[in-house]
Amino acid sequence: MKRNSFIYCLGIGAFAICSSLISCKTQQQEIQSSTYKFDFGTGKIAEGYHQVRPENMYDSAKGFGFLDAPELEAADRGGNVLENDFLSSKSPFFFTVDVPEGNYDVKVILGDKEGTSSSTIRVENRRLMVGKTETKSGEIIEKNFSVHIRYPEIAGTNKKVKLKSREHDYLHWDHQLTIEFNGDMPKVAGIEITPNNTAPTVFLAGNSTVVDQANEPWAAWGQMFPAFFEPGKVVIGNHAESGLTLKAFRWHNRLENILSMMKPGDYLFIEFTHNDQKPGNAHVEPFTSYQEVIREFMAAAKEKGGIPVLVTSMHRRSFDENGKIINTLEEYPEAMRQLAEEENVALIDLNAMSKTLYEAWGETESKKAFVHFPAGTFEGQEEDFADNTHFSTYGAYQLASCVVEGLKKTDLDLVKWIKPDIPTYNPANPPAFEEFYWPLSPRVSIIKPDGN
Repeated sequence: MKRNSFIYCLGIGAFAICSSLISCKTQQQEIQSSTYKFDFGTGKIAEGYHQVRPENMYDSAKGFGFLDAPELEAADRGGNVLENDFLSSKSPFFFTVDVPEGNYDVKVILGDKEGTSSSTIRVENRRLMVGKTETKSGEIIEKNFSVHIRYPEIAGTNKKVKLKSREHDYLHWDHQLTIEFNGDMPKVAGIEITPNNTAPTVFLAGNSTVVDQANEPWAAWGQMFPAFFEPGKVVIGNHAESGLTLKAFRWHNRLENILSMMKPGDYLFIEFTHNDQKPGNAHVEPFTSYQEVIREFMAAAKEKGGIPVLVTSMHRRSFDENGKIINTLEEYPEAMRQLAEEENVALIDLNAMSKTLYEAWGETESKKAFVHFPAGTFEGQEEDFADNTHFSTYGAYQLASCVVEGLKKTDLDLVKWIKPDIPTYNPANPPAFEEFYWPLSPRVSIIKPDGN
């Protein structure tokens, strides 16, 4: 893969099919009590840990290992058994573990007793967990994050999520937790993965502007969202998928999949419009069928004890001759605003904030927030990318910042779990592109995501 010239500165579980709901519930509880511990390196093994050596590629019999790992280097500094040795690489590497469906808290031990390190951690489909984290020479640190794992099989039924063909290669429908270690020089000494059955889950229902985009250079706000919250306190479950409408989200059993995992106190964020406004059998009208289907989503969540939250869709990148955003989403955002007021449901007005944000950038600078790259930037890319709907990683992070800022204006309990060091975000004065750091993942696609 070519790196673009302006790289952003910026044991093991098994899930059995049960003969009855009672036995299934009992077995699931037993599995969910497991903690998975891994000691990276070739030195002595910490008690209760599985050793992970450079050559340990994923093995289904063991239930863990590396995926397509580049050349990994092992080092042993002596001293503390868990912290004395580590694995590192100059290229991104992926470690995967078989785990049951559910939420997990992950602790990663990083650093080097005789050198520095620099790590960015993502999971599954490039879902950001830990931003650029550097350690000084001799420094060993722990970084924690929480992750949601979903299966296509819907618990308690004989149904499955109807996956699109390209989703079969995604890293988030495969019954595993996959962790991507990226950055200038990640040095990983250990990992602990512990089930979290109590923290509220924030389920995201949406389209390509929300989804965990699997490949560079595409991104969406949902995959940046987890990095804004306190680990262990709340878990983000992004179930959005490119090209979907409200109706298709139901037809594909995705809402049913969410509801099968939802517990009282969980949240359902709903953001749809881009595809719903198009003609076809999934089309809905703003103040009638659009509102009606959203009401059905909200009612289903409330029946499970969940808390619905409405998010108006961000604008497309479309400027008039005066540098103002053209509203291509018609009356749909206003229909959602009115629905939130009528139903007394929390609203995050991303549509309004995106207008301010895009106009603050202007027509030229805003290209950096979208997938606008000249031909040849990425391997196999023979034509220019000029996508005015889908975001670059920089743009996706700014939209996520807007969502978090909108969340702060609600009275939801979720607000208290936003990390205390997250600064106030002003869409009228966004951080510069050059300040954003995102080391590229090795997975690249020259195919535009579904939807527009």
